[in-house]
This record gives sequence, C-alpha cells and structure tokens, in this order.
Amino acid sequence: MTTLPTHARAVVIGGGIVGCSVAYHLAKQGWSDVVLLERKRITSGTTWHAAGLVGQLRSSSTLTRIARASAAQIPELEAETGVVTGFRQNGSLSLALSSERMEELKRQATMGKAFGVETHVVSPDECRRHHPLVDLKAVVGGLFIPANGQVDPANLCQAYAKGARQRGVRVIENSAVTGIAHANGRVTGVTTAAGAIHAEYVVNCAGLWGRAVGGMAGIGVPLIACEHFYVVTEPSGDIPRNLPVLRVPDEQAYIKEEAGKLLIGFFERSGRPLADARIPAGAEFLTLPDDWEHLAGELAAASERLPILKRIGIHSFFNGPESFTPDGKWILGEAPGLRNFYVAAGFNSIGIQTAGGAGKAMAEWMETGGPTMDLTGNDIRRCQPHHSNTTYLLARSGEALGLHYADQFPYRQPETARGVRHLPLHERHVAANACFGDSAGWERPLWYLPAEARARGEKAEARWSWFRQNFFPYVAAEHHAVRTGVALFDLSAFGKIRVDGRDAEAVLQRICANDIAIAPGRIVYTPWLNAAGGIEADLTVNRLSPTEFLVVTSSAAVQRDLAWLRRHTPNDAHCVATDITNGEACLAIMGPKSRDLLAPLVNVALDDAAFPFGAFKTVEIGMGLARAHRISYVGELGWELYVPVDMARHVFDTIMTAGAAHGLVLAGSHALDTCRLEKAYRHYGHDIASTDHVLEAGLGFAVRTGKAVARFGHFIGREAVLARREAGLSSRLVQFLLADPEPLLYGNEAIVRDGKIVGYLTSGGFAHHLGAAVGLGYVKHTIGESAQAVLRSRYEIEVATVRVPAQASLQPLYDPTSARMKG
Repeated sequence: MTTLPTHARAVVIGGGIVGCSVAYHLAKQGWSDVVLLERKRITSGTTWHAAGLVGQLRSSSTLTRIARASAAQIPELEAETGVVTGFRQNGSLSLALSSERMEELKRQATMGKAFGVETHVVSPDECRRHHPLVDLKAVVGGLFIPANGQVDPANLCQAYAKGARQRGVRVIENSAVTGIAHANGRVTGVTTAAGAIHAEYVVNCAGLWGRAVGGMAGIGVPLIACEHFYVVTEPSGDIPRNLPVLRVPDEQAYIKEEAGKLLIGFFERSGRPLADARIPAGAEFLTLPDDWEHLAGELAAASERLPILKRIGIHSFFNGPESFTPDGKWILGEAPGLRNFYVAAGFNSIGIQTAGGAGKAMAEWMETGGPTMDLTGNDIRRCQPHHSNTTYLLARSGEALGLHYADQFPYRQPETARGVRHLPLHERHVAANACFGDSAGWERPLWYLPAEARARGEKAEARWSWFRQNFFPYVAAEHHAVRTGVALFDLSAFGKIRVDGRDAEAVLQRICANDIAIAPGRIVYTPWLNAAGGIEADLTVNRLSPTEFLVVTSSAAVQRDLAWLRRHTPNDAHCVATDITNGEACLAIMGPKSRDLLAPLVNVALDDAAFPFGAFKTVEIGMGLARAHRISYVGELGWELYVPVDMARHVFDTIMTAGAAHGLVLAGSHALDTCRLEKAYRHYGHDIASTDHVLEAGLGFAVRTGKAVARFGHFIGREAVLARREAGLSSRLVQFLLADPEPLLYGNEAIVRDGKIVGYLTSGGFAHHLGAAVGLGYVKHTIGESAQAVLRSRYEIEVATVRVPAQASLQPLYDPTSARMKG
C-alpha cells in the first residue's frame, strides 16, 4: 500500500494534463510540499485518448492568451524534462461552406490580429494548396493559422508530471480520494483509502470525476461526460506528411495527419451524454462501444470532403468519454463557500491545447488570492446551483458538445434544458409574443414579436446570423420606444441580496468603493474592488433602514457577488447576507413618458424635486404595493418597481392597462443592451472585470477615497486607486461609433489607432438612436498620456478584416450629461 504524507501545503486531485500542469506550476512558482493524487495512473482518464490538437486562437483575449502560453511552454518543457512531446507547428486550416461561416472566420482573423495571432484568410484555391487532399465542393474560403499544430497528449502530460517531480512534487498514483475535509468554511485536507492528508489547499482537477469530487466538499461542479468519437485510417503513401490540422466545422469534423494516417474526429450536432453509471468506479483507460450508425452522416460527409477516404480503409473506431459543461466554458477558481478549495475542470475537449496556460493561471490565482487575468466567464462563481443537477446536465451536455463546431452566432441561445426558472410574469410575456433567452437559467424575454408581424405568420423565434438578424427591426422599435416614449422591461431576474445587522453599514463601507453612509431611501451605484483596484462587482446599494440594505446586481453575478460579500464580512461583524432574488419582481418603466404614465397610478409625487434621481419610495400602485427606485440602466427617465411576487401580476396588468394611452411598449434584454451601449454603460464580464482597474474603466466618479474610515478600515482597493492616480493611466475604456451604418459590432473587433492595432472591443451592438454600431474597448497608451491626446488620434474599428472609420469618445455619445435621466 502506498505511504502517503500526513501533511501538504497543496493537494492536487487528478493526474490528467490539467492536474499535472497545476502541480508543475505551483512548484515552479516556489510552492513546496505539493502532492498530486491520481486515482489510477497518469493520463488514464481523458488525456490518453485526446486528439492532441494545438490551437492558439480562442473566443476571447484571455483564452487566447492561455492557449498561446500553453503552446509556448511545450518546447521549454521538452528541454527541461527530456520528454519528447511530438509537438509540430504544422498550422491549421478551417474551411467555410457558407457565407455565414466565412463571416465568422473573417471575424476570427480580425480577432487574431487584436490578440497577436498570425492569421490568413484564404481563397478556395489557397485552401487546396495548404491541404491537397481536400475536395473544394461548396468551399467559400478558409482561415489558415500557421502557429497551430498538434502534440502527443499522453507524452505532454507525462512531461508536466516529470517536470513537477523534478521540482519536488510528490506524484502518487493509484490513490483515489474518498473525501474532502473542511472546517469553519475552509478546506483542511483529503482522505483516501491509504489515509488522510492535512492540506492548506486542495485543487479539484479530477476531470470526468470532477463533479463527484466537488460533491465530497458540498460544492457543485457542473460537468458531465459525453461520448467523443474519432476514427483512424490505415496508413497510405498518398497522404502527405505534415499536413495542417483541417477543421470543417460545417461538417462537424477535424482531421489531422499522424505517421501517414489520418485521424478524423467529430463534434456531431447531437452529442451523447453519459450517465454516471456508464463510467465504472474503477475505470482506467476507458473505451466505449463503437457506434458507426451514430456517425453515419458525419463519416459520409468526411468521405466526400476527403476523397482519399474512399480508397483507404479505417483501421480503428474510437469512442471515449470527455467532460463537458452546460455553457461550454471551463470551471476555474476558488469555490464559493469553501476557502482554498479550487477547481480546474470541465475543459470541453480543449484541455490539451490550454492546460499549460490554465495550470499557470490557476497557480497564480492560488498564490495571489485572485485571478491574474480576466477569467470571469470561466469562474466557478458564475455557476447556478441547479447547473449541477444531473437531469439538467444530461439534457444540456449533448447540445454543448454539438455547439463546439456550430456557428458561433451572436446572441445564440441553447435549445435544451430550458424552462427551469420562470419569471413571475412568464405567462404574460408568452401572451405578448416574447422570444425568450436563457440567463442564469431564467427564461427572460429577449424581444417581442409585434402583432402585425404575427398577423403575417411570423413566429417569435430567432433566425441566427452574423448579419442583421430577423429580430433587428423589432429591437430597433423597442429601443426607439425607450428613447422617445415609454417601455417596460421585466428585470425580475436581477440578483437581490439583503444585507442586515447593526454592522451592515460598516461591512459595506469596507467592501464598497463609493460612500454608502447614506440616508434610508437613497441609492448608490458602486463598484466593489480587489486589492489591485480591479473591479470585482458592479451594482447598486439601496439603504432600507439604519441596519438594512438591498444590493441589486445582475442575474449572472448574484452567486459571485454573494460569495465576495460573505468572504469579506469579518467574523466578528454583526451582519448577514441573504439571496432574496426570488422574493420580488422588478418592472422597469423607462422613457421620457414614464412619469406621465406612472404619476396617475401611484400615491406619491414623481416630479424631480419630490422624487430625485437616486431615491426610492414605497408606493401604492393599483391595489398593490411596490418600492419605486429612480434609477436607470438605459439612460432615460424612469423607475424600477420592486413588487412582491404575489402582487406582480396585478401591478403589471395595472401598468399595461394604463400604458395603452401612452403607447407603452414591452422591451426585452436586447433593447436593454443596445440602450446601455449607446449610453456607454459598462457590462460586468465584458467591459469590466477583476483585472480591469476602476480608473481605467472610467468609473472613478463612483470611488470615494476620502470617505470616512469605517469600523473595519478603508475600503478594499483604496491604496491601489491612490497609487494609479499618482502614476497615471496606461489605458482607457473608450466608446466608439462607426461612421458607416452598415457594419455590425459584437465585441472582439480590433481597435486601430493611427493605423496601429491598440486593443479590441469588449462589447458592441447597434445604437439605433445614433444610427450606427457602437462599441466599448480599452485603448492602451503610454503611461500618463492625457485624455485629450488619446482622442486626438484617428480611429478605425476592424470588422471582419475591413477597417471602418470610427468616432471615439470618453463621454457617452448619447446624452453625455445625463440630463434626460435626471430631469
């Protein structure tokens, strides 16, 4: 029996490539007493049967940085360990079989420029030159990336394991973890059949078993295994050596050459999830039954795309398990509610090409106590409790696999595992012809189909595209109603956190960068900062009484913000935070006619003197009660009405009946987003994140460095704000308006300053009032460069390889003084 150490600084669970990378990087940054426990043998879960593709361009700047860092590590790791990884940078070629896919590839090419990856948009003939086996039928063009390639996944994993051992990590095989020990909200170690290890940190890198290991600690880790298929041909002298990796996403296939053979893998549209029982407890190097019938269509398409497949035989059919998450994103970071228990799992079939950078990012996160790059989209705190439900995972994961190679259309919504969470007024929205989207499991109206369109036989269903989508004019009408009339948004999914106790103010003063020592009935917009001045949350604080506050945040951020609040509440504070999201509906009445509509319905005066911006009051409306908050995320006069759920239908019906005389329009999330972009309001997870300094994000107006010191000290991040003010900024978040009304912006487009790429858009959309697309993005510049100097430059935004002149502004291009909202 293996003899285990009794103590370790960190225990890493899982000997796949991610776990080995995490252990290696912890040791590399100086951690001693690191132990890696593998339930069977190194690589024996998923890593051993991975295809070994190495790509360096992903869907975001962060993931691209991680992928590039991973590729750069491979030669260094080979030199350090002597393990040959079979790394070849033979490039990759992606084919487009439609104009939509070609637009996507062109946008990827532009994104590559912004992120420092060499890309080439190529013609069909150039595709043939790069890969002479390809049949060009229906090929519109392609994207060639020279630095991409392939690697032997098992050898790469062994290289990380050897590198970890050489740096002092104890790698122990055949040691399955059977329990996670914790006390007082902090992990304390692990148990195994061979004994317990007391540890300060535990990292769940268990791959296929990541959800089960999370469950040992009471932590939801939403992932589940799916079947993943590939075939390998017989060798042939007719197969050129060193071909680039070929991807044909429209046919759900990837192809790589290896030793004169072809490996053809698939991400079929209808993936097959695996119930837990399909993975035996003792599984090691697990293979699953062949299923030629399941892949009949994909195999036929591959044979037409590569005619050589009709002449050479298939040597083997492989089916193995790989873990997928509901949203196709990794699960990284410290688990909410359990200090020092970290997760790095759910890599959705791209673990080989990203494990190096991900392991480094995780090690840095553990060292500094927070991420060193923007990992918001992959942070475990984005996950909702129901995401770990087994029935939910079985329903969603097959689609998640299928979306891997599907068109990555903007606004695309999942089709499976829907209807889990309904707004209190869901039936009203159905009756109003809403098209729904999924936000943190909530069914939220994205837009509404007008009655005249329904009369023409249209349905409230989206037709996805990179160009103007079918709902474009309907969102435009909702947008214009907000700007010129009055609209109602159902914001009931907004996260609501009640903070109570005699120390509630002191706790929030420590956490909030703005001053929340306000009178009851007032609202404060505030960021929450980390020690580096990065933005951890973006929300409003509403004071209900001397000892009661309501924090309002986005539906996707409520778990994250609740975890941050609880983590930074001192143990001796008389203060408790509770998620009350489900207790109240929120109806936002917005637009210049909102006062005219609401004034006759409520029992308080709504003029500016009696009800100023940033205030809230309890009001009677119909026969119900609500809190009316004068606040806005769209930049117009308006009120958010917080209504007890049991009264929501009555209040909604009262407003809709009265609204008919004022032209009241129902508006969805898409119009909310286009309005906020037009007003240059930031969106957390896109425009601002934990690695974006609050001053460079243009939110210094919401920071009060001179506010009174609360009982628990200065607010978190104050010193970093003062230091950055002294040193000067090195980038600024800028709003851009395209000069041409035709191109569309969605985010990740390159920002070009005086002919040089200096950044990329963090978000984008169409500004229907301004008449063209707008976007937000950080412009990097020399430290201390003035705002005036930044704006004196000539700007363009590169959209799908075409550079479009753009107006740049550090003030909102719509209503820069907020006179409309505050009047």
